[in-house]
Amino acid sequence: MTALDLRPLSLGELLDRTFFLFRRHFYLFTGIAAIPYSLFFVVNLATTLVSRISASGARFPGQSSAVAVGLAGGLLALIVIVAGFIAYLFSIGASVFAVSEIYAGHQTSIRASLQRVRGHSGTVFGVLFLSGLIMMGGFILLVIPAIYLACRICVATAAALLEDIGPSDAIRRSFELTKNFAGRAFLIYVLAITMAIAVVGVLQFPSGILIQVYATDRQLVNILMLLSQVGSFIGNVLVAAVSTNAFAVFYYAPRVRKEAYHLQLML
Repeated sequence: MTALDLRPLSLGELLDRTFFLFRRHFYLFTGIAAIPYSLFFVVNLATTLVSRISASGARFPGQSSAVAVGLAGGLLALIVIVAGFIAYLFSIGASVFAVSEIYAGHQTSIRASLQRVRGHSGTVFGVLFLSGLIMMGGFILLVIPAIYLACRICVATAAALLEDIGPSDAIRRSFELTKNFAGRAFLIYVLAITMAIAVVGVLQFPSGILIQVYATDRQLVNILMLLSQVGSFIGNVLVAAVSTNAFAVFYYAPRVRKEAYHLQLML
């Protein structure tokens, strides 16, 4: 497998490379992104089915049974959400490592990428936790500072994993790398949001319209609700795969321009 050339990339070239990697390694990136969303899909589907059963007027044998079922369902949903969050940490880290392996010209797989995250999950959690606090502070100030801060901390996870530094150092490193590059990060966020809106329009909007049209046909509505959940799952996976891939690729852009990273690797 040939290594990708590391050179200064314009915004258009950066996005082109992102989609090139996504197309060439479609199953790798979608498989990594699908891991947490599979768990969330199960929770959403179960919640939808329970709400539809309740709306249909179904009754449990007794009040105590209904309470027990509700508590068991809530506990199961909580366990799945926690497991999904842990899977999300591994998914983000695996995407970063997958891109780094491809850049180095090495073969990789979903399993190999996930295994590399072992021992780094605490670091990824710390980066996301600090990023969340920074974003909360930005929203308290106003929306625009929050957007700017999001653009400045977008490569913190990649910096933490690929440079083997702690969460706070990774945040500072991200601020250092994205100086004068925040505009490009913002456009990547715009791309991700645009993709999410387009995917929702294609995969979920038709089901929503049909649900309103055939609201009296419970069986058909249940099928349409299922299709809507499947569409949401596919859309989330595709958007997550492209966006995480884009920011992993973006991490290299300021390193090449500011630090001649490509020359360091050649030496």
